[in-house]
Order: sequence, then structure tokens, then C-alpha cells
Amino acid sequence: MTKHSIKRQFAGIFIGLMAGTILVCWFINNVFLEEYYIRSKTRIIYEAYETISQAANSDTYGTDEFKEELNNVCSVSNLTVCIMDSNSQMKYVSVNGGRELEAQLIGYIFGFEQPPTRVIEEGEDYIIQVVKNSNDEYLMMLGRLNSGISFIMRTPLESIRESAEVANRFFAYVGILCTLAGGIIIWFVSGRITKPIMKLNRISEQMVHLNFDAKYEGKSKNEIGMLGENINKLSESLEKSISELKTANNELQKDIEKKEEIDEMRKEFLANVSHELKTPIALIQGYAEGLAESVNDDPESRSFYCEVIMDEAAKMNNMVQKLLTLNQLEFGNDMVTMERFDITALIRNYLQSAAILTKQHEIQVCMEEKPAVYVWGDEFKIEEVFANYFSNAVNHCSGDKKIVVTMEQKDNLVRVGVFNTGEPIPEEALPHLWEKFYKVDKARTREYGGSGVGLSIVRAIMESLNRQYGVENYQNGVMFWFELELCEKA
Repeated sequence: MTKHSIKRQFAGIFIGLMAGTILVCWFINNVFLEEYYIRSKTRIIYEAYETISQAANSDTYGTDEFKEELNNVCSVSNLTVCIMDSNSQMKYVSVNGGRELEAQLIGYIFGFEQPPTRVIEEGEDYIIQVVKNSNDEYLMMLGRLNSGISFIMRTPLESIRESAEVANRFFAYVGILCTLAGGIIIWFVSGRITKPIMKLNRISEQMVHLNFDAKYEGKSKNEIGMLGENINKLSESLEKSISELKTANNELQKDIEKKEEIDEMRKEFLANVSHELKTPIALIQGYAEGLAESVNDDPESRSFYCEVIMDEAAKMNNMVQKLLTLNQLEFGNDMVTMERFDITALIRNYLQSAAILTKQHEIQVCMEEKPAVYVWGDEFKIEEVFANYFSNAVNHCSGDKKIVVTMEQKDNLVRVGVFNTGEPIPEEALPHLWEKFYKVDKARTREYGGSGVGLSIVRAIMESLNRQYGVENYQNGVMFWFELELCEKA
């Protein structure tokens, strides 16, 4: 618990208020209680005076009823009373020391010197004063009515002072005990009040560190409970806002990375295209200049020059077409049309159209008889993938001069493989096969007119379909493969 905790402050304020209130009450009691008692006794003496005055006016002060009434007043209010008529005859003397007042009454009547006094109240026919006699003090009323009746009444003040001192002492003890007891009670009560506040403080501290799992679970319906509910709502709102900001920031980061990637791809594309076009352009330019200058003027030479120019122009056109296709695929500008088609029929039709090419290269193509196998994909793009695999196999086929096309079904997928006999691909080159313009054997690739873009197109197509593709080395050759999702025959 911190030095300036609410619990300490709350308990301190309450204890201070309680102690201050008790101290003020004790001060007021100590200073004004005696005066209050004197005023109270003055009212009692005055009431007795009213009783004597009424009795004198009605001439009943000599009756037994009047004496009995005064006896009750004297016993209850601790009054000593002495009454004398106009003939100096004592009409009433209280039993609790009334005889002692006869001399004072006579002295008052005849104007003898009285002890030092402090006048409290003075009327037309009476005076109320504080009289000190030896070590005792009294509140005394002296008077003479119009009917000639004289009277004197007094009540001791010492008992009042003793009572005030006892009351003040008792009040001090009770005040101290109440302050201690109240302090202990308020300490625990303030603890219960501040406990949910401390819990809210811990929750807010966790929110500072972006931890929004902690929730206020109090069930009270007071202001603290309402604050807890609002903090829970604030936590949810902040978590949602931060999540949205992080999502937006992540998307922005992706956009920046994509932009940078596109810029790099554009630079790489321009560099590679420039490099790849340099050779055919140089050849075309050289042979065209040869024709223009009639280096070899015979028909056979001119025909050869023209064939070279057309061949190089065809290669350039083929490469440009492939680059445009790859560009559309990589930038997402080419729509993928998912359709259901027979992959077996697609492969057989392609092999049939490529039969002349394989015969020219003296290559034996093998494929087992397969029933119709229906798959999901973009038929045009899958044909392009297979065509790239097959043309690649034709260009690199050696040894036994065989190309084997396989179809293997597993679970809900079919894997199409194109295997060609020949030299395996170096292991260090396998990860780079799918990069644009990458060539394992540049001299051989140039020989058959390859551009190094075909496998990049395969990668772009298969990634747009979210399907697997790859290459595997064997001792006697290489197999390229791709997978498609099977579907039930209609």
C-alpha cells in the first residue's frame, strides 16, 4: 500500500474529523456546561418563585398543599427555601437547611451587608445571584413580593461543578475510546471501499501495457461498479481500435513491401529483358547488314541470312509473349477461371498434337491407359503448365530418349508427372529453376531457343491456383510434377 493511498487518506480524514468533533464537544462542554447548568438552575428557581408568587396572590401559601408542593420542588431540584410574611413570621422553612437562610433573609430585608455576589438576573421584586460562603458557592434568589411576602432560595453550585468535571472526564475517555474504535472500524471499511478501486488501478496499469485480458468483475451497482463497467467497455474499445490499427498497419506494410517487390521485379524484368534481347537483336542486326551490303550475293546465302533473321525474330516474339503472360500472372491481372475438366483428355490431346515434335527428336513417349479423371482448375492455364513441362522434357531428353507421363491419385488429389531420361539437374540449381531467366546450361538453352521463362510461368500459374508443384531428380533423369483437386464425375 502506497504512502498516499486512498485508504490511508480516507481513514485519516475520518479519524481526524471524529477526534476533532469530540475535542470541540469536550471544549464546549468544559467551557459552557457550568453556565448551562446555572441557567437551568435559574429556571428551576424562577419556577419556584412563580409558585410562591401565585400562592401569595391567592393567599394560599399557608396551606398544606402549598407546603407539600414546595417540599417536592426542594427535594427534586435540591433547593433550600425560606418564606416570611409581612409580620416577620416564618411561613415555610425547608427541612434541608432552611433555618440557615433566616439570617440572610432578615439581613436582606433590613439592608445588612451581604457576602460578595455575582448577579445573574434582577427583577422588580427579586434578584438572582451567585453567593460564596466560606468554600461553598450557591445560586441564590432573594425577593419581596407586593403582598409583603419575603423569600430566599438557594441551590449549591459545587455539585454542578463536580458533575461538569465528571462529565467532561467521562466524555474525554469515551471520546478516546470511540476514536480508537472508529479508527479501527473505518480502516476495515475503507479497505472494502478501496479494494475495488485498487483492482481498477491494476486493470488500468495492465491497459497501459496493452494487456486487455483483465476485466473488472465487481457486482456492485454504485459509482465504483459503474466505473468498472466503463473501464471494461473502454478496454474492449481500445483493444478493438488497436487491433484495427495493427491490421491497417500490417496491410500498409504489406502494400509497401509489395510496392518495393514490384519495383524490384520491374528493375529485374528490364535488366533481364535487355540481356535476353541483346543477342537476338545483335544477330538480326548483323545478318540484316550482311544482306544490305551483299556480303554473300548468292541465293543460298541470302536464304540462310533470311532464315536466321526470321528464326531470331520468332524467338524474340515467343519470349515477349511469355514475358507478357508471366507479367499478367505475377501482377494478378490475369483472371483464374475454376472449371471442371478431364485432365486425361487434355494430356492425350496435347501428346497427339506434339507427336511430330517427338518423332523429329526420336523420343519415345509413354503413358498408361487411364479413364477420364475430372479435376478443378483453369483448363487453359493447366495446358500451358503441361506444355512447358513437356517442351522442357523434349529439349533435355537424352540417353534412352524416353518421356513418361504419369498420373497418381491420392486422397482428393491427382499428381501429374512428366519424366524424361537424361542428366539429373545439379542439386544447387534446383531452388533456382523457377526464377525468371534462370538457365542451368545456357549454351544448350540457347541452342534450342529457350528463354528461361517457362518454369516461372508454371510457378505463377500453380500459385494462382494454390496448388503444389515441384521437380525431382532420378539416377536416369528428371521428373517435373504438379497437383490438382479431384472432383466427382458428373
